[in-house]
Amino acid sequence: MRPLFTLSSLTLAGLLLLGSALDRHQVTYAQPQDASRADSSQPTTDTWITTKVKAELATTDGIKSTDISVATLNGNVSLTGVVASDVVVKKAVAVARSVKGVTAVDSSGLKVSN
Repeated sequence: MRPLFTLSSLTLAGLLLLGSALDRHQVTYAQPQDASRADSSQPTTDTWITTKVKAELATTDGIKSTDISVATLNGNVSLTGVVASDVVVKKAVAVARSVKGVTAVDSSGLKVSN
């Protein structure tokens, strides 16, 4: 019984030492900051708007939604990507504007392929 107690005590001591050693060498990773992007005053709503715009684009005939990226900041939707024609740009803008909560749509990032 004594060897079992000794082995248990040594194991416990080793784990305690390992834990304290790991704690001293703990690394904290900072989240990268994107200087071009401001913080939203309504992050949950912006996420919902982005998701809704993407869903509407995906179900709209004539729009290849994988060609269009959507970002939302305080209700302002930005559309970026390369699309087939000016008609697709106009459709994408109309779809984005139709989503509840959208205050403005910026399509300057949408380019028409040659």
